[in-house]
Amino acid sequence: MAPEQIIFIVAAAVTLVAALFVVATKNLIHAAFWLILALFGVAVTYVLLQAGFIAVVQVVVYIGAISILFIFAAMLTRKVMQDTGPQNNPNWWLAALIALVFLAGLVLMLLGIPGIHDQAPALAGDANPIQQLGEQLVSADHYLLPFELASVLLVAAMIGAIYVAWEKKR
Repeated sequence: MAPEQIIFIVAAAVTLVAALFVVATKNLIHAAFWLILALFGVAVTYVLLQAGFIAVVQVVVYIGAISILFIFAAMLTRKVMQDTGPQNNPNWWLAALIALVFLAGLVLMLLGIPGIHDQAPALAGDANPIQQLGEQLVSADHYLLPFELASVLLVAAMIGAIYVAWEKKR
């Protein structure tokens, strides 16, 4: 087995275990630390795919900014977060069953796409991959629509967060 395969298997296992602990742990700070480990495993996977720019963005944006912001927010609002209600939903098994059904449907849908097993074409020899990525993100023929939809989704999430955080006048 090649060293890249061993690194991939270890990174995938660490990512999956960390993601499981993100949703299974009861302590919010511990969940944030497990999230950082899961995101780091994804960054390692990007490095194995020779997508260095995306790996750096993963580390800087997700681990460096979002996870740390999440930890600070949790630490600053610790007194507000004290919940006395039940922490586990007794119908968790139903949610897990629905998630497995959706996963099976997604896998069947993806396997039905023609050319899903084809290898991606190699980049041009002298072309800059970062420049090609930037051109594809703003090209109408490639990823412009998903890129713009993501920006609209982020703006909607920001407006929702402002609405939730806004103090209501009594």
